[in-house]
Amino acid sequence: MNTKPSVLFVCVHNAGRSQMAAAYLHHLAEGRIEVRSAGSMPADQVNPAAVEAMREEGIDMSAEIPKILTTQAVQDSDMVITMGCGDTCPIFPGKRYEDWKLEDPAGQGLEAVRPIRDEIRARIQALIGQLLPQR
Repeated sequence: MNTKPSVLFVCVHNAGRSQMAAAYLHHLAEGRIEVRSAGSMPADQVNPAAVEAMREEGIDMSAEIPKILTTQAVQDSDMVITMGCGDTCPIFPGKRYEDWKLEDPAGQGLEAVRPIRDEIRARIQALIGQLLPQR
């Protein structure tokens, strides 16, 4: 039986915040948490400044592509973390929802993206602490 917790990150474009959050969770949880990300209106590509900001952390997300949010992705996840997509995120009963108020890095340079990245990292570390029992 698969008892691995699963988390879905959702933002509008699936190009910045949700991609960084997914990359951090994947990296820091070392595969112990299933990670998905999606956007209600996916962009054509991942935000280059977000890719660069994560590269500074030793995480390569250059191969990621924005994905459309599906109800299946929501149903397959234990926890859904939304980032500024408001009413466009479908709500299903029985799921745990959190809304992370994060500035949108779209169209911003690396200097502006770094503090957003660092806040996401701190939140991801706290999330891992909640989802994974300490060994």
